[in-house]
Amino acid sequence: MVTPVRRQYLKIKHSYPDALVLFRMGDFYETFDDDAHLAARELEIALTSRRLGKSLKVPMAGIPAVALESYLARLIKKGHKVAICEQLSDPAASRGLVERDVVRVVTPGTVVETGLLEQKANNYLAAVVVDDAAAGLAYVDITTGEFAATQLAVERLLPELERIAPAEVLIAAADTPPAWLGAGNGNGYGSGSGEDGGESVDRSGYSLTRLNPATFDWDIARDALLSHYHIRSLEAFGCADLPLATRAAGAIVDYLGQTYKAAKPRLAALGVYSTAAYMTLDAQTRRNLELFAAGRWESRQFSLLAALDDTRTAMGGRLLRRWLGQPLLETRELEQRLDAVEHFSDDAFRRSDARSLLGNIADLERILGRVQAGTAMPRDLTALKAGLAAAESLAATLTGADDGAAAEAVAWLARQLGAVPAAAALIEEAIAAEPTGIVGEGKVIREGFSPELDELKAAGRDARGFIAGLESRERQRTGIRNLRVGYNQIFGYYIEISKANLRQAPPDYIRRQTLTNGERFIVPELKEYESLVLNSQERIQELERSLFRQVCSQLGGYAEPIGRLAAGIAALDVFAALAEVAVRYDYVRPKLNGGDAISIKDGRHPVVERTLGAGAYVPNDLQIANGAARVIVLTGPNMAGKSTYIRQAAIIVLMAQIGSFVPAAAAEIGLVDRIFTRVGLQDDLTTGQSTFMVEMVETAAILNQATPRSLVVLDEIGRGTSTYD
Repeated sequence: MVTPVRRQYLKIKHSYPDALVLFRMGDFYETFDDDAHLAARELEIALTSRRLGKSLKVPMAGIPAVALESYLARLIKKGHKVAICEQLSDPAASRGLVERDVVRVVTPGTVVETGLLEQKANNYLAAVVVDDAAAGLAYVDITTGEFAATQLAVERLLPELERIAPAEVLIAAADTPPAWLGAGNGNGYGSGSGEDGGESVDRSGYSLTRLNPATFDWDIARDALLSHYHIRSLEAFGCADLPLATRAAGAIVDYLGQTYKAAKPRLAALGVYSTAAYMTLDAQTRRNLELFAAGRWESRQFSLLAALDDTRTAMGGRLLRRWLGQPLLETRELEQRLDAVEHFSDDAFRRSDARSLLGNIADLERILGRVQAGTAMPRDLTALKAGLAAAESLAATLTGADDGAAAEAVAWLARQLGAVPAAAALIEEAIAAEPTGIVGEGKVIREGFSPELDELKAAGRDARGFIAGLESRERQRTGIRNLRVGYNQIFGYYIEISKANLRQAPPDYIRRQTLTNGERFIVPELKEYESLVLNSQERIQELERSLFRQVCSQLGGYAEPIGRLAAGIAALDVFAALAEVAVRYDYVRPKLNGGDAISIKDGRHPVVERTLGAGAYVPNDLQIANGAARVIVLTGPNMAGKSTYIRQAAIIVLMAQIGSFVPAAAAEIGLVDRIFTRVGLQDDLTTGQSTFMVEMVETAAILNQATPRSLVVLDEIGRGTSTYD
């Protein structure tokens, strides 16, 4: 025979067999049975036991509810799926078993806790569908609402997945690892036919979640998208004729419905894109050019991203990271970006004003996500209000330029910074200027917003005022100088008199409790005011929570304009940051064209020149074109700077194609469709491939995939062979 709470737990655990269930019991989240052993080992907490039935002693390990986030971070980092089971009814008011259920399942791709996320990086959940030679890929960041999907050739799937770098990937359940994960050598150029899928997963740094194949069925996926967005057709999203992209996107929506039981996160409109619009950067190229991490220890400090990232907001930092991993192939949009960078680089005061305003803007994208998910705190709303106010001033740095031509060049960006006065006014009207405490304590909703709440607060204040003055009045009336008015949760408010003074107790005092050293009494009037205080407190808690939810719901109605504004602020932040870097380190605006030549005068490596110090780096020229110097063979002694020179050329091209100024005296860039790199010593002994064989396979893959518009950087080929070879 087991206890009711044991039966309740087993029923919930049966529904989530593959997750570690954190079962809320009072001030703790408890784990039981095998989960307890796992939690004790992974979290290094004590393993205890508890009787949950006749002759039934169950292993148990618990964590304090207030410390959930820190423990959750450790579990997610180790790849565990966690089901959070909350108490849905008030234990104090429940006469029987407290109602409990899972409100959320936390996985690597569905984390929303601020402390578990990197501010300037997205946390993506992706889904993949493969059908013969084609594939569908969708990804979402539930903290910002970004949602995108594409349909592409299967050989382009792995590079695109590596660009996105999702924390979690959803695939249909299968007995063997999917072939598209890539070949065992992980070179990033293969056709994706390798068998060593497990190793590829580890290298990529994301975890696979296998779902029921029915989740990826076209009809189910389509219905999931239509239901989520409350629409009748997918044509507005542009994916009606992209069945694989639709299946991947629908699987994500369905999965979020399973993991978020309480409130499904906000998703922006599904954006369909084509990889043909962007330069492909495979994992090897990103690693060799040290875009996001540098050196054998993968230090972020000396990466290209660190060299360029002088953004002032988390939104801008995330956008710059995305741009750096997805260079453009379209001249018009690049020129638009360069115009915006030039707008800020040309005017130090304009740039300083904008960056000063940006420094006071919180992460509006993630705040909006929390508002719509119902997890926002009062300080989130005040930060949102401040951001909305700052946006109006930011727009002035664009539209208020003295040079009309300069203002016109960034008019497209100014339009994105449209104010949302109704949302700002709602927060101003509803939320206290400096809300203290938590929602329900009566210190969050601004006075005057709710007459009912104001009346309750006034009644509570009057009652507490009466009780506060009762002690002095009763001392004066009875002549008992040590008479005391107190409160406890069992008896409520009382009047306490010591034994020595009991004879002086007035006849209207009603005895409630006898103590060792005295007696406790009540008077009818005291109980009336006690009832007023307690009832008003309870009603204030209930009403303020309701009002706060109402305000968040109303703000959710402004999600589209606020989201558009946040995107505009992020873009402006990136432009101002790139301008600041350009001015500080003497970068120039590159000239872009559709030709097949790259001309760089006095080019420098943006990271290396900073580590050497001012003036120590020797600039170099580069002239390369299909019709002239199509191939450059560079020789020289060790430590002469050959590797720096050839990587510098690739980095300058890449910087130009994200819309950045470049470290050179002048640069004219014919846009390239792909950058290939073959750098460093590497073998794959597990598959019997020597260093030389790996080099040859990778070089053959580059030559087979490169086009006349590709830039190929080879840093030593065929080392370890004889002179004749």
